[in-house]
Amino acid sequence: MKRIKKEHLTGVKNVLYAVKIIISCAPGLIFCRILAQTSYWFFTGFVKEILFLKLLLDLITDGGTFREYVFLILMFVFAEFIATGSGTLSDYYIGKKRKIFYKNLNARIFSKAVSTDISCFEDPVFYDRYKRATEIVTEEHFDEFAYYLSSFFAGGLTGIFLILYVISIDPGLLFVLLLTVPVLVIEVIKGKTQVKKDREMTSNKRSKAYVKRILYLREYAKDMRTSDIFGVLHERYKSAVKNNREIIRKYGVKIALYETLSGFIGKALPTSAAYLYAAWRFIVRKDMAVSDFSVIMTAMSNLKDVFNDLGEAFSNVRKESEYFGFLRDFLEYESKITFGEKEAEEFQSLEFRDVYFTYPGADKPSLSGLSLKIEKGQVVAAVGKNGAGKTTFVKLLLRFYDPDSGVILYNGRDIREYTAASLRKRLSAVFQDYKIYALSVAENVLCREKSNGEEDDRLIKDALEKAGIGEKIFSLPEKTDTVLTREFDEKGTGLSGGEQQKICTARMFAKNADLAILDEPSSALDPVAEYKMYENLMQGTKGKTVIFISHRLSSAVLADNVFVFENGRICESGTHIGLMEKNGIYSEMFRLQASNYKEEESEAV
Repeated sequence: MKRIKKEHLTGVKNVLYAVKIIISCAPGLIFCRILAQTSYWFFTGFVKEILFLKLLLDLITDGGTFREYVFLILMFVFAEFIATGSGTLSDYYIGKKRKIFYKNLNARIFSKAVSTDISCFEDPVFYDRYKRATEIVTEEHFDEFAYYLSSFFAGGLTGIFLILYVISIDPGLLFVLLLTVPVLVIEVIKGKTQVKKDREMTSNKRSKAYVKRILYLREYAKDMRTSDIFGVLHERYKSAVKNNREIIRKYGVKIALYETLSGFIGKALPTSAAYLYAAWRFIVRKDMAVSDFSVIMTAMSNLKDVFNDLGEAFSNVRKESEYFGFLRDFLEYESKITFGEKEAEEFQSLEFRDVYFTYPGADKPSLSGLSLKIEKGQVVAAVGKNGAGKTTFVKLLLRFYDPDSGVILYNGRDIREYTAASLRKRLSAVFQDYKIYALSVAENVLCREKSNGEEDDRLIKDALEKAGIGEKIFSLPEKTDTVLTREFDEKGTGLSGGEQQKICTARMFAKNADLAILDEPSSALDPVAEYKMYENLMQGTKGKTVIFISHRLSSAVLADNVFVFENGRICESGTHIGLMEKNGIYSEMFRLQASNYKEEESEAV
């Protein structure tokens, strides 16, 4: 019983939230929807087919004049004009407001997605929540909700007038109308069943969407054509389709049964009862006028449709409001990563003090008592085997995650005390899994629209040259206005992996932050290009603090300090020369890589 009450309360909250979010995104939209629907329902279901019919039949039965007949027709035409005009104006206004709603709601979803914790994007539960939230704008659940909500109000108003009119003719017909009450209950149960079905299908829909999406992405095209991975993906797609079919089959019989019962109870049963009752009064008792008999037959038929549509509208309002509930869960998600109110000053020092961290769902920690300190102006290399904790160190520094224990200090203060904007303004990062956007070179470098004319031009040129990609970009016809990728512009250009990585490195130079962080910044470059990039990096960041992660230890030679990661902590630290003299883990790794380079050179010769 408590569970049922809780479900009803949740349903009401979802409906109220849906109305609230629609009003906040597009004021007046719901009112216009209701006005448009009411104009149609009330005029068609009551004025035209009941009131006008009754007046017309009474006029004919009582022997009214032609002048009275003409006057009645003119009144009908006037009512039709008012109903049609209000409906047309409402539809026009709805069209404008609908675009505003989608624009504003998309803005809220985008803003929330960008500000949500990075950990959420590695959580399937959150991804399902995000997918359901976006379905409000991608699968027209808003249109369905708004339509059925306005239909419920319009149908309810029309139904009230019809009931009052029918009862005024014969109160006994009220008992016939009570036969339709079970329709509302059945429609509610049907709506809940449909929501359960849709909820179970969400993860399969996401799998299908993933397969369809990557088939169109350029970075997957080569693998698709040179391996059998498409077969694996196709099987995954077919499995998702099969699972959804089983879910539809699981709920399909129930939904069909509810629809059959709803149709019978809402249409056949009350209509037949009303016809029999009216016929009995008209034929047997002979105490009902022809006009009343005709009007009752029409009114009961209309009421049958109204009650049936009301039940369907009520059910669908509840069903569609569930998706607004998913939207609320997403928009009201509270970030676990909280920031303070202090503005981050110019970088002076960074310290990790006995930091422990384990990824959600992982069996062992990625950082196990990590302690290190970096001073202003230092060039620091973080090296070690895969899984040693280097990238996790960067993620915690950028506040993508918070440590389980220990503390991270920026200028001697807990990093959690600073605002997100001021802290990230001081930091600039280039990641191994770099991303290029289908925007101009200038926008890719600035990560914003170019707005300052010559000042931005100088900034972009300087950043591109420091990243070693300037000559290539300025040889293109459109230069920095060239769109990267040809997805949206046939004049766009495609860059190699190394060139793309240089564009991403140029972002760091353009930002001119106090602390530059590079996570495998040269993974797509050959050794010569890598050496040149690090040369430019050292020159372009003089006076700045640089942290770079690299598997190629030759770059560590340029660092003021080298931190060797192992099992989530620092096992060695010092200069390249000092670590080589120590003859420990770093020395062994460096000599092993050096011998590999020599072998490659001899093979090339």
